Order: sequence, then C-alpha cells, then structure tokens
Amino acid sequence: MNITIITVGKLKEKYLKQGIAEYTKRLGAYAKIYIIELADEKAPEVLSDSEMQQVKNKEGERILSKISPDHHVIALAIQGKMKSSEELADTLDKLATYGKSKVAFIIGGSLGLSDDVLKRADEKLSFSKMTFPHQLMRLVLVEQVYRAFRINRGEPYHK
Repeated sequence: MNITIITVGKLKEKYLKQGIAEYTKRLGAYAKIYIIELADEKAPEVLSDSEMQQVKNKEGERILSKISPDHHVIALAIQGKMKSSEELADTLDKLATYGKSKVAFIIGGSLGLSDDVLKRADEKLSFSKMTFPHQLMRLVLVEQVYRAFRINRGEPYHK
C-alpha cells in the first residue's frame, strides 16, 4: 500500500520531526509512505471571511495538484466522521482488499481545507471535536496509520 500524507505548512519543531521520523521508519515494514509538505499561504493574523476563503482556495489548489485520480482521499476535518483505531484499521484493510492501494491523507493549514478539497475527498476523518495544531496532527496521523497496520496484522501494540 502507498500512503501519502499531503500537509500544509512547514514542520519546525524538532520533537515533532523526530516522532514523525520514527513512525515513518516503522511504517516502512508495512507500506510505502510519502509526506508532501506544501507551503502555507502567507496572510495577516486577522482576516476577513473572503480573505480566509482566498487563503484556503490557494492552499487547496496546491493540495489538489498533488492528488492523482486513483488516490483514495481521506481529508482530516473537524466535521468528518470519528473512528476508533480499529475502525481506521478496518478502513485501510478494506481499501487494500478492494484494490485501492493509493491512499492520500490531507491535513490542511491553520484555516482548514477548501471546499474543493473537501469535495474531492472520498471520506472525511475527524480525530476529535477539538482543534489541534496541524503540525501535531501529522504526528498523530502517522502514529495511527502505524497502529492500524499493527492491528490488521494481529501484532501487539500498546493500548
């Protein structure tokens, strides 16, 4: 299986980079994993609604340019469906079983995802009703994908 994580914003924190590197290395035994880091749109701290929409649309165009037609797209969005680790594992297992071997997870920038990206998504996944920094979500996502492969292989993993 090929897992692509398309994410907006540069990762700066060393501890997050180390955690992601560790789980990416572990995931190598189960799947090919690619992380595509896209530039976030520069914008002032306070934005009007139309300016926010413009920022999301520009970031959305960058995201969509990295998605191929054969990707099964899972967008991380607060309004998405919440799943347990076992349910995420089941989703990935079913995708692999039915020939969807290219999965793209999308993590938007600080303002979220554009409507076009959400429309392209085959499903929307929420990790919580809470808001998390998108850089931290990258680490959480990589860990959960690793956990899903361990669950699907019946291998032990810390609960």
